[in-house]
Order: sequence, then structure tokens, then C-alpha cells
Amino acid sequence: MHHCSLSSGQTGLCRARKNLDGIIRCDNYGQITSLALDPIEKKPLKHFRPGSLILSVGSYGCNLRCPFCQNHEISMAGSAEAEARYVSPRQLADMALEWKERKRAGNIGIAYTYNEPLTGWEYVRDTARLVREYGMVNVLVTNGTASLEVLEELLPYIDAMNIDLKGFREDYYRMLGGDFGTVKAFIMRAAKGCHVELTTLIVPGENDSMEEMAEEARWIADLNPEIPLHITRFFPQYRMADRAPTDVKQIYRLAETARQYLANVYVGNV
Repeated sequence: MHHCSLSSGQTGLCRARKNLDGIIRCDNYGQITSLALDPIEKKPLKHFRPGSLILSVGSYGCNLRCPFCQNHEISMAGSAEAEARYVSPRQLADMALEWKERKRAGNIGIAYTYNEPLTGWEYVRDTARLVREYGMVNVLVTNGTASLEVLEELLPYIDAMNIDLKGFREDYYRMLGGDFGTVKAFIMRAAKGCHVELTTLIVPGENDSMEEMAEEARWIADLNPEIPLHITRFFPQYRMADRAPTDVKQIYRLAETARQYLANVYVGNV
């Protein structure tokens, strides 16, 4: 997190946390903008409950400012722009259970996704605790830009994560409004506490070199060479609508580079 210094009534960079009477509060708590029953592979997770469906939920706000964000309508929005409705943790957990009991649905739990769920981590924690009591699973899809204190609050209830590893350079993370060291520390701790898969979106001219991919894959392998890595293709979005999509051949070349170090490398959006 950015630990924004906020005056009373002011909202942080993420647009989801606000100073109310001198206390920083989660302004997007329970404010749901997106809800869908998705295949687990869409998170993407390849090695966690394959073939399952999971109730996927999103709010608004994000602590990064990626110019290629595919969900920018909600991730870059605040409370005034987001079309959200309040759903309590119990209501959401009950909804997940209802979809589990429908024979054709077979929902396995809840995935916190679409925007950056850690901007409202308290809601994730409170809901995930109830979902776990129902014997269901919790999946977190995150950019990993959060303190380890926040991660420790969540790990007892999270079964799997897909973490965006945007690239493998400090200057690239600064361009996105993040901190490379924070994300690496988050991944290292998460990988010890639950099932983790990583995703790197390849943006032409930004993070598409073989050297950078080799360095990234070596680092992941040092943690655990079995950690799955998803290498995905960029398409023009948001403030990078003028860019060309990533060359498909380059995606496959980068995947081959990563496979020199990692056992489970997948390509996406090709």
C-alpha cells in the first residue's frame, strides 16, 4: 500500500480508502461492482481445482495506475463513478453457498478479483472467514502491492492466489505507481502460505526482453521451480490504445526462455 497521508475527508490514490474523522477507513467496503460465475482457469489458475467454477466478485479502486488496465472502468473509479451496490460479507458468503448447492453451478467458493481487492482487504478478510466456515475456498487475484501485515491478516483464509508480477525492473514498477520490492516480498511470503500462480502481461517495448524474462524466471525458480507462470499477450487498452498487440511469436519465445528455469509455464491471450 502507499500509506497515503490524508487530511480529513480526503481519499487516497487508490480511491477506495478515505480519512473519516481522523481514521483511514475502507470506503469501498462491501461495494460490489461486478459479480460472475467464472471458470477457475480465467483467474488464471491452472493448478488449483481445475475444471471448477468460482463466484468472482469485484469492487472499485486500485493502488497502481497501469496505463494498459483492462478493467479501468472500475479499477480507476471512485465511489462517485462506480455503479456499486452494498453486499455484506454474510450476504456474499450465502450467495456463494447457494451457487454451490445448485447442481449445474457447482461453485467452489469466492474469487476476489476484477479491481484490486487489497484496497478493501478488510472486506476480503471478513467474507473469506465466512466462506471458509461454509467449507468453501477463497481465491485472491491481486497485484501484490500491499504490506506483509495485510497479507498476514488474509493468509489464514486464502487458499490460492494469482499475483500479477508486472515485470522485473524497479523503474517499470515506478512507472506503474508501484514498488518492486514490496511485490517481491509479498510473493515470497504468499508462496509459503497458500497455492500461488504468477502472471506477467507482456507489453511491447516495456517488459518484453529475453534478458528480463530470464531474470524473472530464475528468481521464481529460486522460490520454487514448480510455481506456475502465465505469460500473457497485451492488447490495446485504456491509455495504451495506440499500441499494437504483442507479437505472438515473442510470447512463445519468452515462454521458452522461462521454461529453462520453471516447470509450469503457460501462454495466454494468444
